Amino acid sequence: MGGGSAVLVDFLVYNLLLFLGAETWAAKTVSYISGAVVGFIINKFWTFNSPEFHGSEIVKYIILYAVSAAANALVNSVVIAWLGWKIFAFLAATGTSTIMNFLGQKFFVFCGKDSSK
Repeated sequence: MGGGSAVLVDFLVYNLLLFLGAETWAAKTVSYISGAVVGFIINKFWTFNSPEFHGSEIVKYIILYAVSAAANALVNSVVIAWLGWKIFAFLAATGTSTIMNFLGQKFFVFCGKDSSK
């Protein structure tokens, strides 16, 4: 649910910004950050059952998402440059960062928490 909601927000914001005339890189950056905020909230409280506030989780999450945002933007740009397909580029970039984010949250950000839900 967390990943799907984050991807949905990412997709909607990305397409809205493209429709409004934003540059592709700017639309992808803003949409990714928007999805990241939604993802943190849902994953923290639901997916990884971490209801207590831990400042270290926020710092780790920001580090993880900075790294995966760079990977996301790079994949998006490369696929657009090679194929010219914005939707396929979005999906390839999202797939890459989704895997990175889930594994990073499970083993780095929320490690030690109950993730069996």
